[in-house]
Amino acid sequence: MTADAQSPVSFMFQVNRLPKNGADVTLEADEAQRAELARIHDLLSVEAFTAELSVKKWKADGVMVKGRVRARITQQCVVTLDPILSHIDEEITAIFVPETSKLARHLDETEIILNPEAEDLPETYSDDSIDLGALAEEFFTLGIDPYPRKEGITLEEALGGEVEEKRGPLYEQLKKLGGGN
Repeated sequence: MTADAQSPVSFMFQVNRLPKNGADVTLEADEAQRAELARIHDLLSVEAFTAELSVKKWKADGVMVKGRVRARITQQCVVTLDPILSHIDEEITAIFVPETSKLARHLDETEIILNPEAEDLPETYSDDSIDLGALAEEFFTLGIDPYPRKEGITLEEALGGEVEEKRGPLYEQLKKLGGGN
């Protein structure tokens, strides 16, 4: 999704109205939103999409969002092209700070710092609002299997037991995924 595109499950949460003890938010996609999620993410269908989130103050001016996104989707098997029902259950944790906050670190565009063990830098928001639906969709996307394969199916079975001895890069990728010998 591009930065300018709006999530089909967009839900703008006003941070300036956050109660002292935080707020719980539940998002459930309707039929039209699920159809759009399926289209955007190249899925056969999205049967269910729910996000249960807890929004609390973090440090002086930040906001922490924790929760889960759960979904039931139908994808196409990369070997047989049969539909496969999959379940997504992703934990969500994100911190947001205003663009003007001292906690919003802006790195020099020419410098890249990689530390896989470090915590993620806080995201920034403007206009006192965070799109909780877009955040849930981000984590939904992480839960989609990029190479769904029908359980127990091998490439040889799908091709009727005959696979040419000359095996190319696609075969090697499927072999790594458990689809080849």
